[in-house]
Amino acid sequence: MMNTAFLLFLIIVAGTLVITYYAAKKTKTASEFYTAGGGLTGWQNGLAIAGDYMSAASFLGIAGMVALFGFDGFFYSIGFLVAYLVVLYLVAEPLRNLGKYTMADMIAARFDNKKVRGVAALNSITISIFYMIAQLVGAGALIKLLLGLEYSTSVLIVGALMTVYVVFGGMTATSWVQIIKCVLLMAGTFIISLIVFAKFDFNLLHMFDAMATATPLKEAFLNPGNKFTNGLDTISLNLALVLGTAGLPHILIRFFTVKDAPTARKSVVVATWVIGVFYVMTIFLGFGAAAFVGKDVIVQANAAGNMAAPLLAKALGGDFLFAFVSAVAFATILAVVAGLVLSAASAFAHDFYSHILRKGKATEKEQVRSAKLASVGVAIISIILALFAQKLNVAFLVSLAFAVAASANLPVLVFTVFWRRFNTSGAVTGMLVGLISSLILVMVSPNVWDPIAGKAILVGEPLISLTNPGIISIPIGFVGAIAGTLLSSKRNDEKYDEILVKANTGMQEVV
Repeated sequence: MMNTAFLLFLIIVAGTLVITYYAAKKTKTASEFYTAGGGLTGWQNGLAIAGDYMSAASFLGIAGMVALFGFDGFFYSIGFLVAYLVVLYLVAEPLRNLGKYTMADMIAARFDNKKVRGVAALNSITISIFYMIAQLVGAGALIKLLLGLEYSTSVLIVGALMTVYVVFGGMTATSWVQIIKCVLLMAGTFIISLIVFAKFDFNLLHMFDAMATATPLKEAFLNPGNKFTNGLDTISLNLALVLGTAGLPHILIRFFTVKDAPTARKSVVVATWVIGVFYVMTIFLGFGAAAFVGKDVIVQANAAGNMAAPLLAKALGGDFLFAFVSAVAFATILAVVAGLVLSAASAFAHDFYSHILRKGKATEKEQVRSAKLASVGVAIISIILALFAQKLNVAFLVSLAFAVAASANLPVLVFTVFWRRFNTSGAVTGMLVGLISSLILVMVSPNVWDPIAGKAILVGEPLISLTNPGIISIPIGFVGAIAGTLLSSKRNDEKYDEILVKANTGMQEVV
């Protein structure tokens, strides 16, 4: 099995490096590096978005959550899927019409201000790193289980590979790695789901009846309350999941890889269908792992449940299916972390270096060079932080990134397009208040502090009981944006009229 797994890993790594090699030949200008020259079609970008979005949290984390906690784990699938309706109807087309390379471009289209760009870039980098930690944790656990390498060594390997993709291939390489990974992941998940469904005689009622007695939780497995016993915490989690996607930098920059807003809308429609089918299949992954692997084996492999899907593949299809699914999970992580590194590097190079430090006078060559250096820096920071988060569930870690994104970015994106009175002070205040409040709430929560050693990062009593800060930090972000606006006398109504026309250009239904 070790030889098969290693061979499949090598094939995936070699294939992605070949893509990077050819992409590097086409990646010379800033536009090609940041957005693949805007040359992707709607279906290509849709698959790439799905590949970017269906991360280690989706494949490894949700399967583990459902297997260990039943219904509560499925909250993540529901939240991640519904989130795309927010993206589709609120930000996809305005963002594509107003922006150029990064999320900050959209805000700067209305507020041409260095502070706005600087804070937006800070938010993008912070959220990308937060999200990346989850992917690296998943990668470390996966490679440790499959190849027997130490967690720290595994994290370093993935960190090095993701940096190579971005530094040499830019958005073109990243996009094609994500497209191929999306196809592989859907194929692997479908195969496992089909086998699981066959075990239950292709009968949904039979499957649910069987799961009522298949786990130590008995009938409670099919009911909420096994993990989320605090009602406010459950609402907080779902708020973060549903609203967070619209503020994720690595998803938002994907709308700049197509030629126009209608194509951006097609991308979201394609991505939503693909993602929807995938999240339905997470039920089969979770139920199958609970029934045919068992809680004890899952927890023994990884206390957070991150290895439930690969272990299910082994239980159903032996060593080859185990190796194939693990290799697909590895490809999943590589594709997502490459997108995250690229979004953070773009924010630094385009928004901070080019527009703030160089005052818009940086050459394309200088921008690309600074983006490549930023890629290395972001990778190093993420690797160091991931080494301390080994015991946390990856779906859970991602939900925290969603909370930060919904608190720091979403209020400003919404008000930029939909509120005439909104001004520069409101934009800066909203982003900073949302970012700082969400990070502080995470730092004083049970995620970081727990009286029992080994259950969290630090030993001690948490100051708040909420594991996800969304229910507090998201309203704070909106209040910060509103208060900053109303306390300032500055207006830019004419600019608002300009961007409103531009934002709505090309808005049309896609049949």
